[in-house]
Amino acid sequence: MKTLTTLPLRAAILACATLAGATLAGAKAAAAGSSAQASSAPALRESAPERCNAIAAAMRGHWPDGTTRILAAAWRADGWRVMTRTGPVTLPGHCEITAALHERIGRYGQHYAIRFHLRLPRRWNDRFFFEGGGGSEGDLGDALGTIAVGIAGVPPAVDDGYAVVSEDSGHDNAVNTDVNRGGAVAFGLDPQARADYGGASLEPVAEAAKAVLRIFYGRAPSRSYFVGCSKGGQEGMVFAQRDPKEFDGIVAGAPGFSLPRAAVAEAWDTQAFASLLRPSNEGHLDPRGLPGTFSRAQFALVREAILAACDADDGVRDGITADFEACAWSRVRPQLESKRCPAQAAGACLSEAQIDVLARVYGGPKNGAGQALYASWPLDAGAGSDAWRIWKIGPAAGGFPGINVALGAPALAEIFTTPPTVLPADPQSALDYVLRFNFDRDAPKIYATGGAFDRSAWDQIAARSPRLEAFHARGGKMIVAQGASDPAFSLNDTLAWYREVDRRNGGKASSFVRVFPVPGMAHCAGGPATDEFNVFAALVRWVEQGKPPDRILAKAGAGTPWPGRTRPLCAYPKIARYSGTGSIEKASSFRCE
Repeated sequence: MKTLTTLPLRAAILACATLAGATLAGAKAAAAGSSAQASSAPALRESAPERCNAIAAAMRGHWPDGTTRILAAAWRADGWRVMTRTGPVTLPGHCEITAALHERIGRYGQHYAIRFHLRLPRRWNDRFFFEGGGGSEGDLGDALGTIAVGIAGVPPAVDDGYAVVSEDSGHDNAVNTDVNRGGAVAFGLDPQARADYGGASLEPVAEAAKAVLRIFYGRAPSRSYFVGCSKGGQEGMVFAQRDPKEFDGIVAGAPGFSLPRAAVAEAWDTQAFASLLRPSNEGHLDPRGLPGTFSRAQFALVREAILAACDADDGVRDGITADFEACAWSRVRPQLESKRCPAQAAGACLSEAQIDVLARVYGGPKNGAGQALYASWPLDAGAGSDAWRIWKIGPAAGGFPGINVALGAPALAEIFTTPPTVLPADPQSALDYVLRFNFDRDAPKIYATGGAFDRSAWDQIAARSPRLEAFHARGGKMIVAQGASDPAFSLNDTLAWYREVDRRNGGKASSFVRVFPVPGMAHCAGGPATDEFNVFAALVRWVEQGKPPDRILAKAGAGTPWPGRTRPLCAYPKIARYSGTGSIEKASSFRCE
């Protein structure tokens, strides 16, 4: 693992998903029939490599933004291998392009640009795939067409004939990281870099990529899709709300559309868990102690309590709280109290202080007047899983204080509040900042302007508007998939947003946007959940065949309590209820109702 001073938020999110050994959405970037479409599409002329090598000259005078320039273009023959986090991927023949636009000198002499990465397959299926980013961005992306962590053996979108683009959101971790100004979040001190991160970089990249497609293939794409999770989910929401013309279909997984508020919630959670620590002789709390505030056995007791209170609400006790919205704290707390020390002193138990901390965390952050600053969190049986705790407090083995501290705190200080607070790039400084954070004095700074920042972080980065009328009018379709135990962004916030969209559309929002909660799943992947599913295939069928998804088949991976179990994921507000007969290991025994 990289040191805490250099680990970018995107990498930490992916490390979390790798730790859980699962995927958000079955990452296969091809719907039923797309392979056939790719194989029947006309091949490029034999001079395809020459066309690729000459693309820079061919694009002169054709860029939507005149500042755009190609940095490199090379033809990759069939069998080209790319190393990913899950192993090598072999790709078909394609033109690989990197380019940049809006190059400039920013604050503190930093060199900024919006860079993008494009792969154009020889046998194109006439479709365009924009791959979302993650975390604090600054990574060009591999432009393969995957979602978070792909299922082993499933090909990426470019393999099925999609032209794929990814981008770095306007800053480069290799260039713009500054250890004296927060490390990888230093771009938050530059107003334009902050705006680009918030979404200003997206539309120029989409337009530039489509311009390349028109020149390279001689025609525009017939369909365009955006797929992302976490920060990538936020980017999908930005497109739907600010640039609705760009995409026919959008997958916005675990959308970080309330990022500044979620960062405030991270500070709230950290203060709650840190209350269980004892200060050193110098009066400091050691961030390395956070993982020890709950043991793995104690979180197992929390899961047991939630299951005892709410597991049967969906018609069967199966270790899944499908009806998580019915699971209230008033029902769970007595179950937790039954496991309180010293009642079970012979084994694992929970202290009263630990139970109170859980109540604070699940209730969500509030100011001194009791006003909510973000959403509450669902009481779901994925609580305390390894993929959950890596965000909140760090891994059970210790050595890492959790993403909320190591990266969430610097992001809150330098990206999400105005004026930004410069922090040394180390976990102790991050924790000290969070512990000083005052929810009356500091939380309003996510809405503040001042100095060089004439727009607030909320205005630049949030994408929580329910106004999707323009996206709906152009025929766009959106699917949102999110874990009920997402520790980064609360599913309750997403469901509240969907209800707002539904009200604005006369109760007919499901005609163009559908939300699929995943009980037990953490952030984009992981947890005791059926977290292997192909949401992109469902989106393409909806867009191209007019078949809206009522249910999506999902499977539990090898790292879950029930490997191979299948369940239907149901379009909200329906849940998967046991039909009363049949194996509880099979989706066919459950109805969406």
